[in-house]
Amino acid sequence: MSASVKFFRDQKYQELKGQCLQQRQLFEDPEFPASNESLFYQSAPPRTVEWKRPKDLCEDPHLFVNGISSHDLHQGILGNCWFVAACSCLALRKTLWQQVIPDFSEQEWDPKNPEKYAGIFRFRFWCFGEWTEVVVDDLLPTMDGKLIYCHSNVRNEFWSALLEKAYAKLAGSYEALDGGSAADAIVDFTGAVAESVDLARGKYGELISEQMKLFEDLLKVHRRGGLISCYITASSGSSSEVETQMGLVVGHAYSVTAVRKLRLGERLMFSFKAEKLFMIRLRNPWGKREWNGPWSDNSEEWKKVSNAERKSLGLTLENDGEFWMTFEDWCKNFTDVDICRIVNTSYFSIHKTWEKKMMHGAWAKNSEPLLNRSGGCFDNKETFLQNPQYIFDVKKTEDKVLVSLQQEDRRKYKKEGRGDSIPIGFEILKVEDNRSYRLHKLTVQERVATSPYISTRTVFLKRILKQGRYVLIPTTYHPGITTKFILRLFTDVPSRLRELKADKPKMTCWSLLRGYPRRVTQVKIQSAEGLQKQDRSGGADPYVLVRCENQTLRSPVQNDTTSPIFNMQVIFYRKNIDSPIIIQVWNSNVVCDQFLGQAVLAASPSDPAEPQTLQLRGRGSREAAEVPGHITVKVYSSDDLVGL
Repeated sequence: MSASVKFFRDQKYQELKGQCLQQRQLFEDPEFPASNESLFYQSAPPRTVEWKRPKDLCEDPHLFVNGISSHDLHQGILGNCWFVAACSCLALRKTLWQQVIPDFSEQEWDPKNPEKYAGIFRFRFWCFGEWTEVVVDDLLPTMDGKLIYCHSNVRNEFWSALLEKAYAKLAGSYEALDGGSAADAIVDFTGAVAESVDLARGKYGELISEQMKLFEDLLKVHRRGGLISCYITASSGSSSEVETQMGLVVGHAYSVTAVRKLRLGERLMFSFKAEKLFMIRLRNPWGKREWNGPWSDNSEEWKKVSNAERKSLGLTLENDGEFWMTFEDWCKNFTDVDICRIVNTSYFSIHKTWEKKMMHGAWAKNSEPLLNRSGGCFDNKETFLQNPQYIFDVKKTEDKVLVSLQQEDRRKYKKEGRGDSIPIGFEILKVEDNRSYRLHKLTVQERVATSPYISTRTVFLKRILKQGRYVLIPTTYHPGITTKFILRLFTDVPSRLRELKADKPKMTCWSLLRGYPRRVTQVKIQSAEGLQKQDRSGGADPYVLVRCENQTLRSPVQNDTTSPIFNMQVIFYRKNIDSPIIIQVWNSNVVCDQFLGQAVLAASPSDPAEPQTLQLRGRGSREAAEVPGHITVKVYSSDDLVGL
């Protein structure tokens, strides 16, 4: 966790606790008072709510009783099963919950020294890229002497109720937690990268091959400390929280507490004669109502499993809300899964280490097109490029890239009726290898990836990208929408992710002496064919050099071919428009590379926009002697430096 912590509402735990101990009084939080305004922003309380401290609810209050467990939680009357499911996931990972509940032993009640208790607690959440500490008092909402919201199955344990209060304070009220996403809460607890998978749309219930890939992915995520939750989306017209024939609750978040491969049968001396089952264990935040199909707690299937194996699986035959299913049944009965990866960025790890870059940004409106940063999605052809633009490099031949785009949490705007997430997404374009200014027109660039556009707080995409330079454009679906976002990019090697802010080269004092660009030219070298054979097998190892004024760019080598596909893009801001652009084809050799031919381009705005196939020639002017081979290029030029 980052050493720097932000203090919510500038409330510092140690200072406030010190003041309370000095004044010998219990903390009462002025920023989240024990009143209806902290409970509701819209609804009226059904009955009078009394705020009570744990010492008024039981004789021996504790933060934890016999440690922390996913079984500690029960939902209460608030519709925040998603939050309780996220807490159940959190309870499984000691290193993660200790980030959320810092110095838990110091915060614990001390019966031997009651004078050290000040009625104040602190919790930490990963809010929009920063760890944020939230303090609360211990006054909790009750009716008839019982907690009405999240509570433990043990009467004198209060970590879940206090954590929920801190999270409600962050959101503005308890009611603001009514309806939400377990993935969002897990991200707030951990800083994880959230991915949502639509099991129904992906046909995971039908396609065994897709099931197996997803199972292996979830198994890896779970083993490496990730957190997983799932739910059944209510179909249009039907109500949520209806129980299916199989005992599952529609519109209700479940936490995944285990992912396992289970062997049935006898292990012999040199082999297994066994059936392998792919299994998943879930927990209902209500602490009751379980799956009643195959492999449910009292089903016949468990008779095939030895007592030792049952013990290792942690099988309990109680109606405690936790149950096992086969992965196939899970894929068929659930519609959505939220996968929260704890992306490993530590260099001291046995597992794959990722390079991480994070940027804060915003979609902002401006009537001046060059200053507008709220252009909407790709369908808005006239304004799409009027969005924030971020450039990054893929240095390897190909690299797996993880992208997470997260908009600011809008729960705090629920009081104003603006609490719903905005549909967001992003595009990834492969651009010129030397681009360093904003895109103004799409010509030679390749659209290589498009995220889903959905009304969720976070949008995630995994892609394998080839070597080169890319521009990532985060957008709202509709133009003219304003809000903040954070963008996180994970790659195998450093990507140099940065925002493109300048539209064109800057005019400086040196420009008067050394000249300022008068024309911008984009060139895409698509391919070559018929090159001169260079080895006994009849092949060559060609690459391209592109020269313009004092710049030279080189493509990767294409091995063992006389008809290479280059797909190389370059852009030049040209001071001397009479100086041509020269494209040379070379053959890569161990000792000395060999010149195969070149094409000379005037590159003027009047050039055709269609691909041009040019004869290769020897060194010299455009009229030099022909040599074997042709090269196909696309060229765009503009005397308006923000024209391309």
